[in-house]
Amino acid sequence: MRFTSSATFSPADAAAGLSETLPEWNLADLYEGTDSPRLKADLARVAEEVTQFGKDYRGKLSELATDAQASATLGEAVARYEVLQDLLGRLMSFAGLLYSGDTTDPTRAKFYGDVQEKITNASAQLLFFQLELNRLDDAVLMAAAGTAPLSRWKPWLEDIRKEKPYELEDKLEELFHEKYISGAAAWNRLFDETIASLRFKVGAEELAIEPVLNLMQDPNEDKRREAAQAIGVTLKGNLRTFSLITNTLAKDKEISDRWRGFKDVADSRHLSNRVEGEVVEALAKAVTQAHPRLSHRYYKLKAKWFGKDALDYWDRSAPLPATPSKRYSWEEARGIVLDAYKGFAPRMAEIAGDFFDKRWIDAPVRPGKAPGAFSHPTVPSAHPYVLLNYQGRTRDVMTLAHELGHGVHQVLAAPQGALMAPTPLTLAETASVFGEMLTFRSLLAQAPDTTQRRALLASKVEDMLNTVVRQMAFYAFERKVHTERRNGELTADQICEIWMSVQGDSLGPSIRLGPGYETFWAYIPHFIHSPFYVYAYAFGDCLVNSLYGVYQKAHEGFAERYFALLEAGGAKPYDELLKPFGLDARDPAFWGIGLEMIEGLIGELEAMEGA
Repeated sequence: MRFTSSATFSPADAAAGLSETLPEWNLADLYEGTDSPRLKADLARVAEEVTQFGKDYRGKLSELATDAQASATLGEAVARYEVLQDLLGRLMSFAGLLYSGDTTDPTRAKFYGDVQEKITNASAQLLFFQLELNRLDDAVLMAAAGTAPLSRWKPWLEDIRKEKPYELEDKLEELFHEKYISGAAAWNRLFDETIASLRFKVGAEELAIEPVLNLMQDPNEDKRREAAQAIGVTLKGNLRTFSLITNTLAKDKEISDRWRGFKDVADSRHLSNRVEGEVVEALAKAVTQAHPRLSHRYYKLKAKWFGKDALDYWDRSAPLPATPSKRYSWEEARGIVLDAYKGFAPRMAEIAGDFFDKRWIDAPVRPGKAPGAFSHPTVPSAHPYVLLNYQGRTRDVMTLAHELGHGVHQVLAAPQGALMAPTPLTLAETASVFGEMLTFRSLLAQAPDTTQRRALLASKVEDMLNTVVRQMAFYAFERKVHTERRNGELTADQICEIWMSVQGDSLGPSIRLGPGYETFWAYIPHFIHSPFYVYAYAFGDCLVNSLYGVYQKAHEGFAERYFALLEAGGAKPYDELLKPFGLDARDPAFWGIGLEMIEGLIGELEAMEGA
C-alpha cells in the first residue's frame, strides 16, 4: 500500500457546501508506504541498535559518571539515546498518522498494532537508561553536565530528575511499559474504532460523528435538534462499551498511580506537565467563580437573541439568528490565516506556509477518519503534520489557525532535539491559541458591518467559553469519575449523572440540558487518550489572553521574545519562559487577567444591544 494520494473531493465536502478539492497529506516524508524498504530497514535497525545500546550501557552508568571523561562518555550515551528516540518516534508517528486517516481500515489497523508492538518492545529495552541516570548522585551528574558535550542535555537531565520519586525498579518499569500495549493502548484503540464505526441516523441519512456534530451548528433548528437527538440515541445504544472503557482505564490509572506513589488523581498529569497542582487548582477555582460573569451571562444574552427564556442544548452552538452563514473556501481560509500570521511576523507566516505548499495537511472529512483536529509533531528529523475535518465554517478557519499555531511551535522547537523539543502541556497550547487570536482580530477588523462584527464576537466568545469554561468542566468531570472509581466500578447512569451535574453548573440556567445530552461525555476522546489533558486548553487560553494583552501594549520586541519562548520547546520551565513578558502563572491574580478578556468581549456584545 502507498499513501501519497493527491487531494480529493469527498461527498462530505459537498454536504458542507464546499466546491473545491481539499488537500491530503503526503506521508512519504516519513515513509513511502507500509511496504517501504526504508521502513523495513529502520525497523531492523531499531532492533539491532537497541540491543547494542543495552550491552554498552546497562549497569555501567555509575562507573561512567565518575570517570575523568564523564562529560564525554555520558554525552556520547545521551546522544545515541536521542537518535534512537527520534527513530522510534518516526516509525510510530507514521503508523499513527496512517491509522488516523482511516481507523476503520483493518489493514491500517493491523499495521498500526504491529508497529506499536515492535516499538513498545524496543523502547522497553531503553527504560533502564533514564532509571540509571536518575539513580546517579545529583552532585556527580550535574558536575559532568557542567561541561560540553553533556551540558547540551543538562536541561533534560534536570527535567527527568523530577520523575525520580515516582520511578520503580527496572523490572517493574519494564512490566508496566510492555503491558501498556495490551492494556490502556488496547482500550484506546477500541474507543477509536468504535467511535469511527458509529453511524447516526438523521432523516434518511446515516452520518459519521463529524458530520452529525457539524449539524449542531446548522442555522436550521430542526436539523440541530434532530442531530442532537441522533447523537443521544446512538451513544445510549453503546453506553455499555463506553462505560466499560472508561471504568477500565480509570482503574488502570489508579493502579499505576498507587504503585508510583501519586496521591491525587491528577498528580501524574501535573508532573508530566511540569506544573504544580496548586496552580491548576487556582485556575479551576478562578474559572468556577467566574461562571456567572462568563458562561451564565453569555448564554442568557444568546437566549434573548433567539427570543427564548432558555436555549435547548442543541442551540448552544447555533449561529446567530438573522445572520448570513458565511462559508469559507479552502483558499480563503489559507489566505486569512497566513495574512493574520504575516501581520504579526513574516517568519510565522513563512513557516505556516510550508504546511500548505509541502502537503503537511490532511483536510477532508472522510468515513473512518479520526474526528476533530490535531497537529502531530512527529520527530525533529522530520516535520509536523496537521489533521483537520474542514467544513468551511468560521470555526474551521479558527481550527486551522489553531493547529498551524501548534505546527509553527513544533517546527521552531525541533532544533532542541528529540529529548527537549516536546513542550509540556502548560505551554503546548500557547502558540495555537495565540494563532487563533491573531486570526480572530484580523477577521474582526475586516468585518463590513455591525451584524458581522457581532457574529464574529459571539463566535469568539463561544470558542473561549468552550476552551476555558467547558474544558475546566471536563476537568471537574474527570476528577469526579476517577475519584468515584476508586470506590468501585461506576454504572453508565452514575457517569451520566456526574456529567449532567458539572455541565449544569458550568453552562448555567439559560441552557436546558434535556434527555439525550446525558450521554455526550461518551464521544470525547481526551477522557480516553489523555486523562486530565483538558485543563491545558484553559491554561493556554488564559495565558494567551494575558500574553496578547502584553502584545497590545507594546509591539516592539514582542515577536522576538515570543519566538524565543517557542524555540525553547521543553528546555525551560514555563515560569522561566514567561518572565520576559512580566507574567507569573503562580500568582492567583494571573488567571483573573485572562478571564477579564472574555468578560470584556461579552460586555462589547451587550453594548451592541443598545446600538
